[in-house]
Amino acid sequence: MIRVMLVDDHPVVREGLRGMLEAEPDLTVAGEAGSGEEAVARARALEADVILMDLRMPGLDGVGATERILAESPRVRVVVLTTYETDADILRAVEAGASGYLLKDASRTDLAGAIRAAARGETVLAPSVAGRLVNQVRRPAQHTLSAREVEVLALVAKGLTNAEIGRALHIAEATVKTHLLRTFAKLEVSDRTAAVTTAMAHGLLR
Repeated sequence: MIRVMLVDDHPVVREGLRGMLEAEPDLTVAGEAGSGEEAVARARALEADVILMDLRMPGLDGVGATERILAESPRVRVVVLTTYETDADILRAVEAGASGYLLKDASRTDLAGAIRAAARGETVLAPSVAGRLVNQVRRPAQHTLSAREVEVLALVAKGLTNAEIGRALHIAEATVKTHLLRTFAKLEVSDRTAAVTTAMAHGLLR
């Protein structure tokens, strides 16, 4: 069973999500939280596999809660579920380490599939969100990587897994995936090997 935690400041939304997810044989709702602060506090005890995180809440928002939860529990997968898809919101969420970004108009089938994918360690993005993210990361000059992206890619070149890179750099595994996603888009490649080869060809990696 995949244990899911629901975080949303609207009780009706949480109730609806609970009904949708508990109709799936392999998903169970382990608990709920109505605010970012409550989510951080409850995440420690619930030991959920995946957290569905609302983005905009009073007080500590979804991005802040995501950062704090992943700092304490890096194995948890946080999937943002929101009605907002502005470029700034998307980038803030993925930079905080979110494993996915979905919109609340997603069908039950798509939502359940995304939770399963996130639990497997995959990145899940709504199609419209994926397009906006790629456009965002391509805006800087092509083949220009940040210092952290170069660090991550250098460890990829040494054969380390995402989990090992996270431990080496003291960041969440989900954050490693975010850096790789941005690197792939900037280098216009689709896998780790091609990213390393292209970075070396452009003098970005020794």
